[in-house]
Amino acid sequence: MKRFGELEFENVAYINCDEEPLAKELFTTDYNIPRILLTLQAITGTKIEAGKTLIILDELQEVKRGLHSLKYFQENAPEYHVIAAGSLLGITIGRGESFPVGKVNLLHMYPLDFEEFLMAVGESSLKDLFHQPDWELLNILRTKYIDLIRQYYYVGGMPEVVESYVGNHDLQEVRAKQNEILDAYRRDISKHTSAAESMRISQVLQSLPSQLAKENKKFLYNVLKKGARAAEYELAIQWLIDAGIVHKICRVKELQMPVKFYEDLGAFKLFLLDCGLLGCMADAPAGRMLVGNNVFKEFKGAFTEQFVLQQLAAMDISSYYWSSESSPAEIDFVIQTDKRVIPIEVKAEENVRTKSMSEYIKSHPQYALKGLRISMLGYRDQDWMENIPLFGITKFFSCEIQNRTDSASFPGNSV
Repeated sequence: MKRFGELEFENVAYINCDEEPLAKELFTTDYNIPRILLTLQAITGTKIEAGKTLIILDELQEVKRGLHSLKYFQENAPEYHVIAAGSLLGITIGRGESFPVGKVNLLHMYPLDFEEFLMAVGESSLKDLFHQPDWELLNILRTKYIDLIRQYYYVGGMPEVVESYVGNHDLQEVRAKQNEILDAYRRDISKHTSAAESMRISQVLQSLPSQLAKENKKFLYNVLKKGARAAEYELAIQWLIDAGIVHKICRVKELQMPVKFYEDLGAFKLFLLDCGLLGCMADAPAGRMLVGNNVFKEFKGAFTEQFVLQQLAAMDISSYYWSSESSPAEIDFVIQTDKRVIPIEVKAEENVRTKSMSEYIKSHPQYALKGLRISMLGYRDQDWMENIPLFGITKFFSCEIQNRTDSASFPGNSV
């Protein structure tokens, strides 16, 4: 935010509402904008001028009535530019804090996706190939991409961690930064919840590595403790979702549009927001993740599914999954574009034999589905399914989002 202000405005008036004691009473008396602007100027020491100054209200959830104040900035002083941010704004909104609906533009921030990671580590030319029509170029550079995916699995996309990695390539410091972030999450949990709530939220969070290491990654309450019930933990899970720490994907009973009509809210998977943090929580050794194909062969595909989900989330693509009620059959992810439903199968290795997706597509010809397999193999079109390499997710979906739904032309000549 500060960097944006430096680039686009003459000056920046920044205030951290969690650290600045004077900010606590900023909106308690009234929403008088001239008074508020004078107070902000006094606190920051920055002259605030319309059109020239960017006002940044960081950690706004820490200030009573702070969110609601944005309504009065928009209505009574629209000539001023205000950015409000906070790691727990989602919690504040979720708990009923008055929110100025229609008065603010919301922007959800995610960890760096794989494309952004490539840019950060100085591989922009490899990133640019994702926007070329030819898949063969990616196949030629396959070894290089896979090496960078290994690095991404270990480092993840948290900006401070990536910055540290780019600066000195110290793997121990990477883990230290990731542990600092996880510790900060734990402190936030205890700060903003009761002791009982905090314990349950922590139990859910700590269970994620073992939940994702299962062959069937459906969230099971008995992993938390024997006899645990949904009623005990549903608020804890929602807290983590609102905080942006986990992604919840629900099971769907059918692969028809609109997919949400067929959602089964009782069965779901939880993924962490970042693969690097997942590796840190699991204490996954650097040697296993960065050398050879260990990270793809071991961990039961946990990092690969986490990687795929993370890339989809960064593109604001809602994900689901499908599983049979009468057999072990399962489709890892299901997503919906403007014109079709896409079943997605994820394979961490080159051994891609599976029956679940092919049997579902063949047994439901009325849905006219075409599947997508994401694996370590290169691009290929098999009529009923396309296979894309693990590093080609954003390339595929950048075309899909642009409404290129004629898959027969996909591998060919245009984007």
